[in-house]
Amino acid sequence: MQSPCLKEVSEVCLSSCCPAPLFKLSAHHDAMSKSRSTSAACRRDFAATTSSSIFPNTQFTNHESLPSLQESFSDFTKVYPRYQETAQVDQIRAQEYYHLSQSNHTCLDYIGIGLFSSSQLHKQESSSQLNSDFPFFSISYKTGNLKTQLLHGGQESELESAMRNRIMDFLNISANDYSMVFTANRTSAFKLVAESYPYKTSRKLLTVYDYESEAVAGLINSSEKRGAKVMSAEFSWPRLRIQSAKLRKMAVSKRKKKKKRGLFVFPVHSRITGSRYPYVWMTMAQENGWHVLVDACALGPKDMDSFGLSLFQPDFLISSFYKIYGENPSGFACLFVKKSAISYLESSTCTGIVNLVPAKKLLQIAGDSSGTDTELEQISRLGLQLDALGTASSFSGLISNHTTQTRRLEREGYESAEEGANRTGLETSEIWESETHANLIKDKNSRSSRNGDSLEVVCRGLDQVDSLGLMMITNRARYLINWLVSSLRKLKHPNTEGFPLVKIYGPKIKFDRGPALAFNVFDWKGEKVEPVLVQKLADRNNISLSYGFLHHIWFSDKYADEKGRILERREGGVKGMDANKLKAKSDLGISVVTAALGFLASFEDTYRLWAFVAQFLDADFVEKERWRYTALNQKTIEV
Repeated sequence: MQSPCLKEVSEVCLSSCCPAPLFKLSAHHDAMSKSRSTSAACRRDFAATTSSSIFPNTQFTNHESLPSLQESFSDFTKVYPRYQETAQVDQIRAQEYYHLSQSNHTCLDYIGIGLFSSSQLHKQESSSQLNSDFPFFSISYKTGNLKTQLLHGGQESELESAMRNRIMDFLNISANDYSMVFTANRTSAFKLVAESYPYKTSRKLLTVYDYESEAVAGLINSSEKRGAKVMSAEFSWPRLRIQSAKLRKMAVSKRKKKKKRGLFVFPVHSRITGSRYPYVWMTMAQENGWHVLVDACALGPKDMDSFGLSLFQPDFLISSFYKIYGENPSGFACLFVKKSAISYLESSTCTGIVNLVPAKKLLQIAGDSSGTDTELEQISRLGLQLDALGTASSFSGLISNHTTQTRRLEREGYESAEEGANRTGLETSEIWESETHANLIKDKNSRSSRNGDSLEVVCRGLDQVDSLGLMMITNRARYLINWLVSSLRKLKHPNTEGFPLVKIYGPKIKFDRGPALAFNVFDWKGEKVEPVLVQKLADRNNISLSYGFLHHIWFSDKYADEKGRILERREGGVKGMDANKLKAKSDLGISVVTAALGFLASFEDTYRLWAFVAQFLDADFVEKERWRYTALNQKTIEV
């Protein structure tokens, strides 16, 4: 029987979406204490009700015994009746992202915020008078001085001004407090900070990441070259929570005199495990003389509404945007720098800052003999990029001018061409952002429109998120991710030991966990199925997953015996006695399969993933898949 508290838990616990420090800052301590007590009770009730209501007293040992989609959805809505109140999301998905239904494709590999909708793209394509070989706008790299750019800006097009205003409005960031630059991707944004930060006087770099990231690795490498002393938080096994004692020891200064200690990089959420980290760490870092960089790339599309930017005021903030959910993961990132912190930066020539260039201007340059060699070379390169894009696919679904080649083979070919690309697929916006393209349409009702003949820009993806609001998006994701976690844990191998099919890393069933999941699949003998194999088999079942690497895991004496069995060395990791200790330590970890639920994710998406994973209960599933694709003359995967 469903607890009445679960039905109202979203309203009662809305304030709990905000971090604990917000409560501490309140003058009404007693009222807040009572509210927190009620909130904590409802959180516990949510977890208990979810655990006891999703397939109660049931274990699935055969994938053919799973209940149907319709039956599962009926049970799901009985446990979470308020899910029905999120039907507006399904309407938007059906009307604006119909390619997902047409292709029967499940996208669980998008991280970031979507700018446009699929229908917006195709409407522009059908009505555009521009040469279809050119996107409506592209990005143009420029070399410059980050500090100068932040202080004085540069020549900004109407497109850039409109996009800047729309993004800052969407993220609730004031132009009076922060300056912003567009960057090619998340990695570029991190490197820009690393190459301009004054490590000569503020020597330390402290990061809080439980997973391997190309962007963070770039930040660390650039910072070390400039003399930074690099430190990292650790995460306690088995829940992978921040090891508080160690992080506090690294963050807290013993000196009474407050001088700037260095750069504290805080991700807010883990984009792999879904762990949410207490914001009190930002407050502690600031109180102990650290500059704070907030990595907001893993935040939900409306999470900035409850972030409390005016209270914490980080020195730097990075957010990333992709073009179209399930169709085009290319995009750009934005680096925000607090105006009062710009003076601390050092002047240095950096790469990674980009301009947004309207396609009309590109066409004019291409047809004008007065164009500079650099401009003409850029146009030529753009044409080659677009030719490549015409035969390539995104991580989640095909872009407009796709061919009949399989998405997996296209992806592998693209990865081979990208030296140093992040093979995990975690940063989907980063692989493609160096060749980014997108389309905008004009709309007289656009929030960024201007009078006269000025450029009008509309971001339907952002408009849709604004129309849904924080509550609806958060509740929907909460119901879906907790149902998925609970259902995956019901899968057991049909042997006498009942060995679990799936191991989930980080938070399990939890009210305030993020909509991301890290897991592994194990065979009936208890041996792990390689995450890359799970990803490729999912890809062949039209489900897009990613895989990543968890690291900086700390084992207490209680779990010391498990350490040797669980940790593995990352392929290509540091070896030898002279290896940097931190790097060598970060090379030990766990490779995992990852899934991320975007705001458009549906119950059918989570059910399809559950049903796919359940197929591994069949001991011969992998072998059957190999032979099936061999029979279809497809390239096989080596097991």
